Amino acid sequence: MGAMDTRQRGFTWIELIMVVAVLAALAMMAIPGLQETQLKKQVKEAMSTADVARKGVADTYAATGDMPQNNKLAGVPEQEKIVGNLVKSVKVQDGAVTLTFGNNVSKALEGKKLTLLPAIVPKEPTVAIAWMCHNLPVPKGMEAQGRDETDVPDKWLPLECRDTTTKK
Repeated sequence: MGAMDTRQRGFTWIELIMVVAVLAALAMMAIPGLQETQLKKQVKEAMSTADVARKGVADTYAATGDMPQNNKLAGVPEQEKIVGNLVKSVKVQDGAVTLTFGNNVSKALEGKKLTLLPAIVPKEPTVAIAWMCHNLPVPKGMEAQGRDETDVPDKWLPLECRDTTTKK
């Protein structure tokens, strides 16, 4: 019976090539989603670099009742001196804190900006500042200060930077 057994075992080349083609197609569909997730993670991670500037803005506002016009008036280092792994500068302008992405960031984010806007209760410097990312709605009873320079596409912004109250 051993000599007469001519059954094939295993896969043919065509079957193997078809399996590889299906796996390649699935991988090609998954890669863009993985890239967007990585970009969102980088934006979120970079936001902590702004903490030194946000503290300077909050302290200056609490002490003077005015938003600082620049890094020097906020009592923080020059914008090129506040850097991080993913950020090449942090600028204070009229209270707003703008990160410029650089250094080891993904090429897609290189040179892009993200602004954190301070929202204040007018004429009440003792009330804590609410920091808003990009185009979030201003909380009731508060006013946003500064100018938003964000040019990072919305799809790359972390959830805390997107307005989830409106349907698109």
